[in-house]
Amino acid sequence: MTADDASPRGRQSRSVRRRSLLLWLFGLAVLAGFVLLGSSGVLPIQRLTPLVFDAYQRLHPRVEAGAPVTVVDIDEASIAELGQWPWSRSTIATMTDRLGELGAAAIAFDVVFPEPDRTSLAQVARELERAGASVSFPGSAPPENDQLLADTFARNPVIAGIVISSETATTLPEPKGGFAFGGTDPRRYLPAFTGGVSNLPPLTAAATGMGFFSFPPSADGVVRVIPLVSSAQGNLYPSLGVEALRIAQGARSITIRSTDASGEISGGSLGMTALRVGDFEVPTGADGEFWVYFSGLPSMATLPAAMLLDPERSAAMAERIAGHIVLIGTSAVGLRDLVPTPLDASLPGVRVHAEIIDQIFGGALLTRPDWANGAEIAAAVLLGLLLLVAAQRGGAVVTAASTLLLVVAAVALSWTAFKEAGLLIDPILPAGTVLAVFAAVIPLLLLLTDREKQFVRGAFGRYLSPTLVERLADNPEALKLGGEIRELSVMFTDIRGFTSLSEKLAPDELTALLNGFLTPMTDVLLRQEATIDKYMGDAIMAFWNAPLDSADHRRRACLAALDMLAVLNRLNADRTVKLKMGIGLNAGPALVGNLGSDQRFSYSAIGDTVNLASRVEGLTKGYGLAVLVTEAMRAGAPDLAFLEVDLVRVVGRTEPVPIFTLLGDASVARSEAFRALGEAHARLIAAYRSADLAAAEGHLVSLRAIAPQELAALYDIYSARLADLRQSPPPVGWDGVYTAKEK
Repeated sequence: MTADDASPRGRQSRSVRRRSLLLWLFGLAVLAGFVLLGSSGVLPIQRLTPLVFDAYQRLHPRVEAGAPVTVVDIDEASIAELGQWPWSRSTIATMTDRLGELGAAAIAFDVVFPEPDRTSLAQVARELERAGASVSFPGSAPPENDQLLADTFARNPVIAGIVISSETATTLPEPKGGFAFGGTDPRRYLPAFTGGVSNLPPLTAAATGMGFFSFPPSADGVVRVIPLVSSAQGNLYPSLGVEALRIAQGARSITIRSTDASGEISGGSLGMTALRVGDFEVPTGADGEFWVYFSGLPSMATLPAAMLLDPERSAAMAERIAGHIVLIGTSAVGLRDLVPTPLDASLPGVRVHAEIIDQIFGGALLTRPDWANGAEIAAAVLLGLLLLVAAQRGGAVVTAASTLLLVVAAVALSWTAFKEAGLLIDPILPAGTVLAVFAAVIPLLLLLTDREKQFVRGAFGRYLSPTLVERLADNPEALKLGGEIRELSVMFTDIRGFTSLSEKLAPDELTALLNGFLTPMTDVLLRQEATIDKYMGDAIMAFWNAPLDSADHRRRACLAALDMLAVLNRLNADRTVKLKMGIGLNAGPALVGNLGSDQRFSYSAIGDTVNLASRVEGLTKGYGLAVLVTEAMRAGAPDLAFLEVDLVRVVGRTEPVPIFTLLGDASVARSEAFRALGEAHARLIAAYRSADLAAAEGHLVSLRAIAPQELAALYDIYSARLADLRQSPPPVGWDGVYTAKEK
């Protein structure tokens, strides 16, 4: 590795930082662009907003409030009974009077009468006379039907319906009720219409109230939002439902509150915030819009219009008329007053006005607060940043799962606001931002992640097992580069007498011998998930529990030592040159990471734990044992077959270190032979450290009869020590610690 692709923290560290920087820069650019375009209306995502709120209404429709509202329906059956529409104004007058007699609090027409009644007898007579006929009536001439209806309007609480539109400039009559303003006159900021369609002047003059029943157009034709007040030709007009509520309560005026009213907080531009009619206050949007929250009105009374012409039939419904707001409209298909709503693909327009009155009466209102846009933008930015954090810290799967979670969170928060508080908070911009960021960064993330995996495989494949390499490639962040303190199990191995052996062999023979030894030993280490630190001629340094965690790393290291000895025995069976090896094991904290210089570094471990492992391996020569381990190693694999060897003060340490030899795996440790050996060996060690020389010598004799050949050199050492102690008895306070003279 050269200075161009290495550093003290390593190429992997720079790769991770580069990936993080690229993801952040690219992700932030996409996030900012989508939020900017989405909130400004350039992107067509706003078309989805009404569909989301429609779905909310279908999932959680409004509970009917039971407002005193009744619909008189000019339905197909009534048309079949009374004849085609339009009916004569005298018929309408009879219906109106009947409603007044039954005690209707307000009678609102969802129809308009802009032209004279052609069925009026006086009108027909004039037409005949213009054609040259002579027409006479017995007695006085019959009254005009339009005047008859006007007289009926005058004696009943009638609200005349009008249409407000910008498709005409026809002059509209003056409104009936007054308006009071809290703040700026709303005619300064409400959208202004140029005209509309109204009733004949006598009808308008006779009516108690007047309200518009027309619905503003929407992109898909669905009726969701209607203004409660509209501005046209310099006047303010209430909607049909609002005017019906005013007349029913006997209120003289309607109060409109604007954003600059006392107690209101202006959002920087004028707009309407609420409307008050009698006892009811209704929050609105800036343009006076009102979100209709549909219930379906399952229990609202609906009377066929023809029923009102039969006193006996209409009397049966008197209790549903007295004190009620009566809306007169049509459900007949041919009259084309059917509109789509979030709950119904074809609902009579008159029932929409009934829904509005019932909604206001019950107080279950939907509001789009003035802070909603800001909240949606803030949510989009926050969720987008959270996704970038997930993408930076996790892989593609984590990013995909985070995307799903964040989209669900955006919709869930929007749904909760709708269901619990009647707030219309749009989830489309936040959810769309998350999806846009995901769609933008996931290809980059996959590309960079693949490059990281390739680097990890190349960099660590030389000294990690394939299993560990793949785990590390799947989670490069598990490798803390630049150095960290970890609990390690450290192994040092060495071929005994390798220096003298190398002097006797030709270079090619020595190379073949060394490779033939190191290759199978490496295979054993990798199978036990070791990290191979380095090869030092005939020696190997390896460790466990880095760069990835291994809960049983001390036991794995011990089993690796046993496997290496078994492999060596098989190798020696086929060789004329027999090899012996020593293995030293220690466990404890060590600094591990990419260590070295700008020009060259390696993944390695350093520290006192590593040094002691090396010292312990060096002791194997003096004790004639293949494996020596420290107490820390033995404690991590208590089920294996260990025997205590000695207390040794190694070079460079003042405190003595207990060392043990490893004779076998768990099956050996459970055997009766090892149990007997262990008990006898423990008696020898105890007698030796207590300076009971006679007892120690006796135990030695017993041990030599049952001990395996591999312990013979150890017992020779103790025999020599006991002989020396016979010659030079130990001083008072002797602790039995052996001080090593060399590393």
